[in-house]
Amino acid sequence: MQQINALENDSAVVAELPLSPWWVRCVLIVLVLGLSALLAITFLAYRNAPPVPQHIVDSSGATVFTGDDIRAGQGVFLKYGLMDNGSIWGHGAYLGPDYSAEALHQIGQDSANALAVKQYNGALTALSPGQRAGVQAQVAELLKTNRYDAATGTLTLTPAESEAYRQQVGYWTDYFKHPDTNGGLKPNLITDPVELRHFTAFVTWAAWASVADRPGKSYSYTNNFPYDPSVGNVPIGPALLWSALSLIILLGGIAVVLLAFGKFDYLGWVSPGRHVHPKLLPGKAGPGQRALVKFFVVVSLLFLMQTLVGGATAHFRADPGTFYGLRLEDLFPSNLLRTWHLQTAIFWIATAYVAAALFLGRSLRSDEPKGFALWVHLLFAAFVVVIGASLLGEWVGMSQLLGKWWFWLGDQGWEYLEIGRLWQILLVIGLFAWFALLFWVARPGRNDNPQMRPLTRMFLWAALAIPVFYVPALFYGAHTNFTVVDTWRFWIIHLWVEGFFEFFATTVVALTFFQLGLTPRNTALRVIYLDAILYFLGGLLGTGHHWYFTGQTDLNMAVSAMFSALEVVPLTLLTLDAWDFIRTTRGECDRCGKPVSVPHKWTFWFLMSVGFWNFLGAGVFGFLINLPIVSYYEVGTILTPNHGHAAMMGVFGMLAIALMVLVLRQTSSDERWAGIEKYVKVSFWGTNVGLLMMVVFNLFPAGVLQVWDVIEHGYWHARSIAYVGSTRSHILEWMRLPGDLVFIIFGAIPLVIASTKTWLGMRQDARRQEPARDLV
Repeated sequence: MQQINALENDSAVVAELPLSPWWVRCVLIVLVLGLSALLAITFLAYRNAPPVPQHIVDSSGATVFTGDDIRAGQGVFLKYGLMDNGSIWGHGAYLGPDYSAEALHQIGQDSANALAVKQYNGALTALSPGQRAGVQAQVAELLKTNRYDAATGTLTLTPAESEAYRQQVGYWTDYFKHPDTNGGLKPNLITDPVELRHFTAFVTWAAWASVADRPGKSYSYTNNFPYDPSVGNVPIGPALLWSALSLIILLGGIAVVLLAFGKFDYLGWVSPGRHVHPKLLPGKAGPGQRALVKFFVVVSLLFLMQTLVGGATAHFRADPGTFYGLRLEDLFPSNLLRTWHLQTAIFWIATAYVAAALFLGRSLRSDEPKGFALWVHLLFAAFVVVIGASLLGEWVGMSQLLGKWWFWLGDQGWEYLEIGRLWQILLVIGLFAWFALLFWVARPGRNDNPQMRPLTRMFLWAALAIPVFYVPALFYGAHTNFTVVDTWRFWIIHLWVEGFFEFFATTVVALTFFQLGLTPRNTALRVIYLDAILYFLGGLLGTGHHWYFTGQTDLNMAVSAMFSALEVVPLTLLTLDAWDFIRTTRGECDRCGKPVSVPHKWTFWFLMSVGFWNFLGAGVFGFLINLPIVSYYEVGTILTPNHGHAAMMGVFGMLAIALMVLVLRQTSSDERWAGIEKYVKVSFWGTNVGLLMMVVFNLFPAGVLQVWDVIEHGYWHARSIAYVGSTRSHILEWMRLPGDLVFIIFGAIPLVIASTKTWLGMRQDARRQEPARDLV
């Protein structure tokens, strides 16, 4: 069935003149300059990364461990999925400790005890307050002194440090035995003495880099992170200075943009003289578009899976050691569930975008290319294989059943990028194949309206950025320097998601609003150009706010703090259009006087929720933790997932659901939609209310209290089992349960029902009308 091209009959579209070419030029200028500076900082990471010594020796010259042991220990850390249990330098999961902070504090305490025995013939706790303070000052000086010889690649440990390392082996051996005190890991996770020695070498190196002064500086390779006054780690001056200056940049950026919005009344989503009549009418979809509906059945099932494993992961914090009487960690340990929680989120959101982009791309032209439906089926099969095999591989890999193939077929171990390298490569290939298919179906044909071409070009350029900027995920291995890996890792986590995915999302929303008749073409284009300029201006170099304390120098802190503040500017602009969004669906059209009718009501409301969560989750909560001085105390606390849940689910998740609802409505007749709409309505309130309950009752207050504990007792304590297992922490975790239940029962499950009913109903209708090859 061919879709009628209503665009040619819309005089409002035909009459619009081209925008100034300086819009595109400004986007390119900001993009090129931003990427150039970001690449420079990235390459500096290779030079400035904490060195991995070839030999670590004691004061007599005897080898304690080697650089190969450190790299092997990093492999152990990844192979057992420990970045989804604890963290290194604040980056990772929150169930277990920060391994670098815990090792540093233990080394500090062991060194202090050794000095106390040597000087006073007694334990540290038996000394007077003055004696203890003197010993701690000696420990700080001892650990802060950098004894690494770059010429020989040798790091010399003092006798106290050497003895502390040996005691660390026993500490970590005991840690991996008990699931109820390690955040729900599999019992006796690591028992091989060699692997335990290697792991200890890795976390000891991470602790050394955290405290030893960088050559020529008075602070460590990680800018004195983590906070632990007992070993001399306190905030550095630049963290405070650049935090203060970034506030000036923020206020200045908001002032400039508000001035522009005040002067040019055509900026924003809604402009005067709007002609609000939908062009994308429900019930009119071609075979290829109908074939895309099954993608959203998978999307809803993955979404449900994500919510279930997310709830189970949270339970490990609320009631460690038991899952309502079951020992869940024997089969599904917490690090596996958290891996699945992250990966299913990425998969369902990305799959929704992929399918919706093809759907919208097809609607841009009057005819459907022959064979489009077949290619949709093939792409669907490829996605199912990669998603299913990678999730299964992570389970098998963490169970240590893949041997040396764990990195390729199982779990790479890097947070957010746990997917095995083979599946990662196939995913990149699949994304490029998706773009090729999208370009084929969306490129304007001879008979299509030439006025649509600028919007189509921006849509395709934004889509191309998705596979291109996922490629950095292939630039490192299991033994690459941790600083270098974390640099490339956040090219994906931040730059890909908060930069180019944000750009792609803007083009999708603009295209959706245009096809819903809520905005004219030039308004949609202006929003795309303006948002691209603002997002790239702050978002590209703003990536570095993740690198404040991962081995980068204070130069990165200065640059990223200033530009990261600008990320909030486009998010504050959402408030300017908030009332216009609501008013758009009420009253009469400004030009023809006819009542405004928006058939895709719930698509519109989910897009409204995207704006709300973008401001609150990405703007307010994101800015809260991005200032260097705040991040110093906060990174790796519950305030991080507070921002992550509100921004990832609230923005990208709600947009994915909005696109799902658009497709479900577009492929449903009015009669069938009457039986589906009620589930979509329930899901809208269930997802938004449930997410808000999670934030208000658990994530935000728990995060604030944990940061306060960092300030009072040190970072190691706030991330320790002693804190996480406290009564107060358990009560706060149980307070998350109501929000989780609302989100799952009234948010995720209704979407499964709605998508399944749409798919089954569409198949029944199509059997009576079209050949079977178009049904699946």
